[in-house]
Amino acid sequence: MKLRVLISVVGLALACSAFAQDAKPRADWPNFGNDAGGSQYSPLDQINTKNIGKLKVAWTHRSGDLPGSPPGIYGLEAVPIQANGMLYYCTSFNRVFALDPATGKEKWVFDPTVAKGPNGKPLLEKPKRPMTCRGVSYWEAKEPQQGAACQKRIYKGDAYANLYAMDADTGASCEDFGAAKGHPGYITHLDYDNHGEGFAGGMGSPAAIVGDVVVIASSANDGLTNAADGVVRGFDARSGDLKWEFNPIPADMSDKTGAANVWSTMSADVERGLVFLPTTSPSTDYYGGERLFDIPLSDSTVAVSTETGKVVWSFQTVHHDTFDYDLVGHPLLVKIKKDGKEIDVAITQTKTGWLFVHERATGAPVWPIEERAVPQSDVPGEKSSPTQPVPVGIDAFAGQIIKREDLFGLTPLDKAWCQREFDKMRYDGMYTPPSEKGSLLFPSALGGGNWGGAAFDPVNNTLVIKAENLATRLKFIKKSDMEKEDKTPGVDYLTRPLQGTPYRAEGEVFMSPLGIPCSPAPWGTLSAIDMGTGKLKWKIPLGQVKKYGITIPASFGWGSPNIGGPIVTAGGLIFIAATMDEKLRAIDTVNGQELWQSKLPVPGMSVPMTYMAGGKQYVVIAAGGHSRAETALGDYLIAYTLAD
Repeated sequence: MKLRVLISVVGLALACSAFAQDAKPRADWPNFGNDAGGSQYSPLDQINTKNIGKLKVAWTHRSGDLPGSPPGIYGLEAVPIQANGMLYYCTSFNRVFALDPATGKEKWVFDPTVAKGPNGKPLLEKPKRPMTCRGVSYWEAKEPQQGAACQKRIYKGDAYANLYAMDADTGASCEDFGAAKGHPGYITHLDYDNHGEGFAGGMGSPAAIVGDVVVIASSANDGLTNAADGVVRGFDARSGDLKWEFNPIPADMSDKTGAANVWSTMSADVERGLVFLPTTSPSTDYYGGERLFDIPLSDSTVAVSTETGKVVWSFQTVHHDTFDYDLVGHPLLVKIKKDGKEIDVAITQTKTGWLFVHERATGAPVWPIEERAVPQSDVPGEKSSPTQPVPVGIDAFAGQIIKREDLFGLTPLDKAWCQREFDKMRYDGMYTPPSEKGSLLFPSALGGGNWGGAAFDPVNNTLVIKAENLATRLKFIKKSDMEKEDKTPGVDYLTRPLQGTPYRAEGEVFMSPLGIPCSPAPWGTLSAIDMGTGKLKWKIPLGQVKKYGITIPASFGWGSPNIGGPIVTAGGLIFIAATMDEKLRAIDTVNGQELWQSKLPVPGMSVPMTYMAGGKQYVVIAAGGHSRAETALGDYLIAYTLAD
C-alpha cells in the first residue's frame, strides 16, 4: 500500500512540473479549462461520490477589491489556475494574486497601477474601474535560461487593451515584453490598426498559449455601425513582438461594419498548432441593414494556425446575425467515442441551444447539419438570411420554443398578464427577428448556452452543459429626422442607440409585474448528453431563485438564471455554482442527483477548478456575485477539501 501511494505521489509531482501546454487533463489546473483544449475535466478522484459529504471549507482569500456605489458593471468571474506550485487569479480591478494553494496565503500581488516600468512610472496611468477578468494565462520556457528572470510568466489582459507579463515566481514585471514598442512590461492592441471606431482591444478572458505564441482577442462596441474590428493577434511570448493578426471582417468591408470579436475564452490544439476562436456577431447588434453582405467568419468557430494566423477551417453557426447570438465559449477540444471510433472533435455550444460538433483537423461535421427556413424580417432596410444551420441527430440542451399556454405565472392574474403581453408581440418561433412592433426572442441574447457552460467527461463519454431559459422582448424605435445621433453607451445589452442606423433598440427580459419571468420554468438547467448517440441522458433544474426574501424550494423545479459553468472530475462529480441562490453544488455525473451543497457568502458566478496540494485535493470557486444580475457583491475566493 505504501509503495502504491509513493508511486502515485511521485507521478503527481512529475505531472505538476511538466510543461503546462498539455493536450490532456492534468492533476494541476494550468489553463482556464484545465487542458489547453478546455475540457473542464480533472482526472482527480480523491473527492468522490462516496466521501463528498465530508467536503469542508479549507481557506478563504479576500482581495479587498470591491466596487463603490453605484458599482458599475462588476462581476467576479475569475477562474484561478494552478501551476508552478502556486494558485493565480485576477480581480475585477486589474490585480493578480499568487497564493499558496494549500493555505490561500499571498505570495505576491501584481497591480499595473503600482508596478513601475524602467522610467519609474506605473505601467498603467489610468483610473481603476470595475471590469471583467475571467482568468490569467501561464507560460514557461521549455529550455529556461539558468538564473534569468521571467522564464515562467503570467499574462493578464485589461479593459484598456493591454496585456501584461509578470514573473510567475515573483510577480515582477517582465521588461523584455513590449520593450521594442516603447512600453516594457506590456503589449497593447492600440499599437496597431483596429479598423474602426469606438473602444477596442479590451480583454476580459485569458490569452491562449501555444508553444511560444501568446494569442489575445479583443472587445468592440457592437452598438456602433463601424465598430472596431474583432482582431485577434499572436505575439512572441518573450518579446511581445507581433507574429500575425487575424481579422474576421472582410478587408473590403472593414469601413462599413466591425466587431465579430472574441470576448469569451479560446481553446488550443497544441499538437496541431491551432487556436480555436468563438467569434461574435458583427456590428450593429440586432439591426443588419447597414451590413447586407457576407461576413462568413462572424458567429463562427474558426480554427487558426498559431504560426501564421491563417484560417484552417471555419463554420458559421448563425447567418446575418440580428439576434446577438454570439458564440459564448471556447469549442471543447476532446476525444469522443462514436460509431465504434474515437474522434478528435471540437464541440461548439451556442446561445440557441444547438451543439455543433466537428472533426478537429478538417472541420467535417460529426452530426449532419442542414439549412432550415426561418422567419423573415419586416423592418424596412433589413434582409434576413432565408435559412439557418441546424445539427441533425444531436439533442438541443436549452429551451427553444415558447407556447402561449405554457407561459409562467405565480398567480392566474400574473399568467394572464404575460399572455396578453405575448399577444402584442411578434413571435414566430426560433429566429424571430426584431421588429418595430416588438418581438419575443427565445432563446435570447442571454442564451441558451453562455460562457463557461460546458465540461466533458471522457470516462462516460458525456458532455455536461448548463443553460439559461429566459425570453427577452426587443423593439425597434425609428429615429426621427430631427433626432440627434445618440453617442451615449447603451443601457444594457438590449437597450442601445445602434449608432449609425435608422433605429434604436429597446428591450428587457420578459417579466411579469411581480418581477418573475414569464418564460416557462425551469429558468436554469443542467444537462448531460451522450456523445456517442447525441441523446440527452438527463436534465435537471439548476439552482433556486429568491423572491421577496424567500428562497423557492428546489422541489418547485423552477431552476435559476445563471452565470458561469461546471467542471467534471474522475471522482464521478460535477461541481457547479453559477446560480442566484449562493450555492456551490456537487452533482452525480451518471444520474444528475445532487449529492452535496455549500452556502457561499454571495453567488459564485464563475467556473470552479480543482487541484492537488500537500496530498489533498482542493476545489476552488470565486464568489463575487454580479451587478447585472443585481445580486449581493463580494470578493471571495473559497477553497474546499475533505475534512481530516
